[in-house]
Amino acid sequence: MAAIERGSTVLVTGACGFIGSHVCEALVPRGIRVIGVDNFDPFYDESLKRANLAAVRSFGERGGAPFAAMLSKDLPGFPGGGLSGSFTFIEADIADAPAMSRVFGEHTPSAVVHLAAKAGVRPSIEDPSGYATANVLGTQVVLEAARAAGCERFVMASSSSVYGNNTKVPFSEDDDVSFPISPYAATKRACELIAHTHHHLTDMPTACLRFFTVFGPRQRPDLAISKFLRLVSSGEPLRMFGDGSTSRDYTYIADIVAGVCAALDRIPDYGYRIWNLGHSEPVSLREMIATIERVVGREADIRQEPMQPGDVERTNADLSRAGAELEFRPTTSFEDGVTLQWRWMQKQARAANG
Repeated sequence: MAAIERGSTVLVTGACGFIGSHVCEALVPRGIRVIGVDNFDPFYDESLKRANLAAVRSFGERGGAPFAAMLSKDLPGFPGGGLSGSFTFIEADIADAPAMSRVFGEHTPSAVVHLAAKAGVRPSIEDPSGYATANVLGTQVVLEAARAAGCERFVMASSSSVYGNNTKVPFSEDDDVSFPISPYAATKRACELIAHTHHHLTDMPTACLRFFTVFGPRQRPDLAISKFLRLVSSGEPLRMFGDGSTSRDYTYIADIVAGVCAALDRIPDYGYRIWNLGHSEPVSLREMIATIERVVGREADIRQEPMQPGDVERTNADLSRAGAELEFRPTTSFEDGVTLQWRWMQKQARAANG
């Protein structure tokens, strides 16, 4: 197993986002020089991404354990020891080929963790061209820049949305994913195919990670758990799309980060590989709301509405491959994760109010 070596340079795209900021914090203590890239896409409030960046920079200065690890149990993939790597941030757009060429040429990373993308199923229906540019073109640009710089491994974020309304559960990496039902899902599947072609032509070890509904501290404010925690705590009405029977395989951020690090270490053993990173314990929408009510200590004011176009009925990860090949075994229960996210949100609110 060719684990990434101390002293290596790893470029992380989407470094100021929810998952990206946690990944950066996990890599620095391993003695890695992290180059973070982000363009502060206005999909949600830039100040939140700036706060993530400030947290990563502060972490780089103070040392200690990765923030995600401090919020969960002991995690695989995070060896002990003090801070010994570094973090450098560059503001750039992944779809800007000359800019990416300069970044890669200057820093010559040996590995890439590509997390930057336009996210969200419903918004992609309103802006399919924007999603294709950022996700598909952007991924192609980053792959080509990685090739030109001589990168030795490439790990990229895909999504459980590629499974569409798959009737077979749990979802396995070998399932047919020819029928996405949103532009976002279609771009993620397109990125997997582009990555496969790139690996075929260059032999660059390449991993595609199908994330299953990630949650926890720093979660995007548009995502359900973050939004519902705010609404329930303030007594505002909560819109529930459908009858509450749809389900998602919610996966806590620290478990996802452990999977990303394991994939970065092990992809040279597999060439091109797709791995599910989920929890394999789906939670229905109604149970998700009930959990939030318990955690917040307040009853939700639910307003039921029709199902939204592009929403899948369920997600459920088969972790057989990830368990065997990455030793990926999520440890954080849904309720524990929601509790940790709520405590973090409360702490942020107190800090904002002085």
